[in-house]
Amino acid sequence: MTVELSRFAIKVLQGDMMTPISVYQSLTGKHKMLFESSAKHEESGRYSFIAVNPIAELIGDKNGYQYTKGMKIDTSNDNVLKKLKEVMPFHEADYPFAFFGGAIGFFGYETAFYAEKIGEYLHDNLDMPDVHVFFYDTFIVFDHLKQEVTLAAIDLFNEGRTLDRMEAAIAEIEQQLHAGTTFGAMELGTIDFQPMIPKEEFIAIVERAKQHIVKGDIFQIVLSQRFSSSFTGNPFALYRQLRTSNPSPYMFYMDFEAYTILGTSPESLVKVKDRKVTTNPIAGTKPRGTTQQQDEAIAESLLTDEKEIAEHRMLVDLGRNDIGRISKIGTVKLVKYMNIERYKHVMHIVSEVIGELRDEVHVLDVLSACLPAGTVSGAPKIRAMQLINELEPVKRGVYAGAVGYISATGDMDLALAIRTMVIKDGFAHVQAGAGVVYDSVPLSEYEETLNKARALLEVKK
Repeated sequence: MTVELSRFAIKVLQGDMMTPISVYQSLTGKHKMLFESSAKHEESGRYSFIAVNPIAELIGDKNGYQYTKGMKIDTSNDNVLKKLKEVMPFHEADYPFAFFGGAIGFFGYETAFYAEKIGEYLHDNLDMPDVHVFFYDTFIVFDHLKQEVTLAAIDLFNEGRTLDRMEAAIAEIEQQLHAGTTFGAMELGTIDFQPMIPKEEFIAIVERAKQHIVKGDIFQIVLSQRFSSSFTGNPFALYRQLRTSNPSPYMFYMDFEAYTILGTSPESLVKVKDRKVTTNPIAGTKPRGTTQQQDEAIAESLLTDEKEIAEHRMLVDLGRNDIGRISKIGTVKLVKYMNIERYKHVMHIVSEVIGELRDEVHVLDVLSACLPAGTVSGAPKIRAMQLINELEPVKRGVYAGAVGYISATGDMDLALAIRTMVIKDGFAHVQAGAGVVYDSVPLSEYEETLNKARALLEVKK
């Protein structure tokens, strides 16, 4: 749905005394969403934003959707992504930021089942939807370079939201910022993550996957395991510690009321800006060294590890194929290839693929083309997903899906939901995977899942 230039109001405040964390804690509204990025990543690290008090909600799974807007509730057994494409507003306007109102939420791994024949849903022991997004017309943007904080309100659905009402919404937020708040207890509580399946069972699953590789069914498959812990602490305290201990390109805290999703993902699923599409395949992982010399030696060994390089090349090819399905002929390019990126606990091999969207491609078609990433499924992607559905014990849900925004500007930025935690019904859940190829050592793949999950598993240590 495209609308003409929509009215909006903004107020710019000096931001040297305000942080996304302090502002988030000062706001009293519902369903607050916080997105940050580590300063190490200059372009993406320049901005953070918070959205609050959504005006509509869309939630759905394979059985249909529920769309709530104001007092009206629309329930149907139709495709939830089709409904999102129908109601998502896009404005023909030159807005100052990539996110300027729009939809924020998550798209679970099983959302990909809508377009491909993968198999029956596995048991969902977390009882989560496949898609859950809110629509926001009031938000805050932090420009860390200029040290400015912009309070903004927009007529998202072009329904006559007056300038007076938008300015009143901004004034209410500003009042909350000036008043501050008395922070509640920020205790983490006791956290003791335990694997859902025994070590021996995961190793046996890897062995079964390798048999399919030997038979030629697949070249590579990403198998994951879940870790869970009882949790009675403050989820935001958990996020604050995680963002400090494991800064990443995508850091997010999402309050859905019934559950909380938080994470520090190193990887973009897909990004669209000004009709340019980008994806960043990450494959090839080793733990960090304890000294700079050891760290450099490990990086060199990673770039000469035939198994890791083969895995990375396959996933770069998958990324090019995904982007090629939606891009103009001749515009798909590999602009970064096999760079090393370092995080607190691990280092990765990273590449970047770009393209220019064909004129008829809707931004949600990009999501369908790229979900899930090859880095969390395998190659060939569809067959790998079918085998994941046979080998793993439960529905993945948020893990290996996407979290982020679709903006009224037409831009989209979705992080791959890895290094991500779901807190629901008094439990915290973390999931991590390992890429299995012909010469994989099952024990090593088990240890890789531990290395990737360590940032979250040890968040209190």
